[in-house]
Amino acid sequence: MKKIFILGFVAVLLAACGPSKTAKEARKTFNGNWTLTSVTYPNSSGEFDVTLLNDANASCFENSTWNFVSNNNRGAYSVQGTNCSQGQRYFIWSIDEENTPEGIYDFLLKPTDEDYNSTTGNQGFRMNLKSLSENQMVWEQSVMLEGSPFVIRMNFSKL
Repeated sequence: MKKIFILGFVAVLLAACGPSKTAKEARKTFNGNWTLTSVTYPNSSGEFDVTLLNDANASCFENSTWNFVSNNNRGAYSVQGTNCSQGQRYFIWSIDEENTPEGIYDFLLKPTDEDYNSTTGNQGFRMNLKSLSENQMVWEQSVMLEGSPFVIRMNFSKL
């Protein structure tokens, strides 16, 4: 009887500590090939010179292709455009647990080399996963610009 109680307690504890079902579903939805269709700056007007992921200008990322592999949280992207350093870039990604009842997540991306070893000393980028469906995905990153919050929005479509 004591063993059954201990096993039951351990099972409940493991279930409580595991990822939420919703976060698990979000990871599965990420799986596959995506195109970053546009980079926008909501609530801001004008032209901005923005470098994304300490890699390239935002214009180089428009129409870039992304691949997410959900079973090992690895991926790669290729930027496009003239005057852009073209080629494959690799990363490790994860979705943090749900941080609001509405299902908003933090998305973490860490650049790596082709062997998936960190290229940034274990530093990465945290973005807010604003929306995610089977065909569309929106990330937002807030940075400070002249003492005020500045939002960068990245809009994806699934291929």
